[in-house]
Amino acid sequence: MSASLRIVMAQLNLLVGDVAGNAGKIVNAIETARDELMGDVLVTPELALSGYPPEDLLFRPDFNEHIRQGLDTIRQHTSGIDVVVGYPQQTESGYFNAVSVIRNGDIIATYHKQYLPNYSVFDEKRYFTAGDSVCLVDIKGIRVALSICEDVWMSGPVTDAAQAGAQLILNLNASPYHVDKDLERQEQLRLRVKQANIPIVYVNLVGGQDELVFDGASMVMDGSGNVSQIAPAFEEGLYVAEFGVQDGHLFAYAQPEMEAASQEQQVYRALVLGVQDYIEKNRFSGVVIGLSGGIDSALTLAVAVDAIGTQRVEAVSMPSRYTADMSIEDARAEADALGVNFSVLPIEAPFETFLETLSEEFSGLEVDVTEENLQARCRGVILMAIANKKCKIVLTTGNKSEMAVGYATLYGDMAGGFAVLKDVPKTLVYRLARYRNSIADIIPERVITRPPSAELAVDQKDEDSLPPYDVLDPILEMYVEQDLSVEDIVTKGYDSEVVRRVISMVERNEYKRRQAAPGVRISRRAFGRDRRYPITSGYIVT
Repeated sequence: MSASLRIVMAQLNLLVGDVAGNAGKIVNAIETARDELMGDVLVTPELALSGYPPEDLLFRPDFNEHIRQGLDTIRQHTSGIDVVVGYPQQTESGYFNAVSVIRNGDIIATYHKQYLPNYSVFDEKRYFTAGDSVCLVDIKGIRVALSICEDVWMSGPVTDAAQAGAQLILNLNASPYHVDKDLERQEQLRLRVKQANIPIVYVNLVGGQDELVFDGASMVMDGSGNVSQIAPAFEEGLYVAEFGVQDGHLFAYAQPEMEAASQEQQVYRALVLGVQDYIEKNRFSGVVIGLSGGIDSALTLAVAVDAIGTQRVEAVSMPSRYTADMSIEDARAEADALGVNFSVLPIEAPFETFLETLSEEFSGLEVDVTEENLQARCRGVILMAIANKKCKIVLTTGNKSEMAVGYATLYGDMAGGFAVLKDVPKTLVYRLARYRNSIADIIPERVITRPPSAELAVDQKDEDSLPPYDVLDPILEMYVEQDLSVEDIVTKGYDSEVVRRVISMVERNEYKRRQAAPGVRISRRAFGRDRRYPITSGYIVT
């Protein structure tokens, strides 16, 4: 048996549908792994060739032809190193989420994913047929078992591989980020290792894909259940995992431990990567943000600058008759601190024009939320016009708390192409603002401490319409993310009337959320592809 095995974990940021580009990136990784890192084997993420998730692209015959061509390209560059590559494989027996081992141009082994996730953001059963067998391959005298993502969340595939004589498991992943996902992965891998007593190399995708962000954090768990190595989160790269053999047993060489990131740091980096990849992969020249002087737009601005740089971000203040002077001052201070282009475009004139145009329609009717929404829609029109003219995209600034209860205006503050904070509750917004200020003081203190307000009416405060956020957010988390009933939430110490009111707002605003821009997912259950509720429904929450 060989004295050592050098595995290169290819933590790649790939683009769904760009098969030729993905193949090229994999070829570059192969050459670096072989020629510079002296690797014996390169392991890619799950479905690396197509990108993840390819969704209904898989139904296109021409797409599958591109996959075959991309695989042929990779095969031509595998001299001197084994390449373990994930891709969708169409066969006479079905369509499979597959991984193949390529050696000197030949496919010497292929494995089909056995457990196809069909929950949360996953719907693999729509596309793939489940595999049903172990796949072992000899690499430098070591018996290596192949597996894909969900397979290590179940006991069967790992146990079967161990019983078949595997000494090492390679696990290819496209595992999206949510808060504390890294701890969940380690817990699951530890369970599998304890069952099989063999190490696992876990290789994960990195990068943003629409709402999803993949955090990488590829790792090696040794045969004792210890994480011997973990790659940086949210960073693309090639990382060597080295194994040795002693007394016939395979062991992993431990790497120095990295300092654990705080939850705020992880979430912030997820937001930055999600925004960066959405803009870059969709080839937008830059972004436009309505900068109100409030904390949500301030945090959105910081994320945008950290994602794509100062020169490509434009901030616009659009004061109304209700906007406080401090709001304009704070917006300007935020823009100056980050060095972005800043302009002030008052909305009084278009607002007055709308009121005049609608005067007959509104005759005899009381002033209400309609006039507030008109102001928000004036701002939406201005931002969309600037973005349209300059080939940019509007980043909306609403947070998850607001989106949950409908505290947002269709075609107003909801107007835009990407929602940075869509899955970030208001209480977490405050924590992220503090975190970003710990790096550099860019958000004025009074923006963080002043009571939040939409500033669409005289002396307006969010709490005029909503429960305090430290009450609202836990209720929303329990109802939206944990599916707890009214009774369950009340037993946690919350007022029954408040709970029912919040849930009622959530349910009757599904129609708004269905029209909202996509945004970065950072929770266990985000609005969008993660939580799919009917707009028209007679269901009554109890």
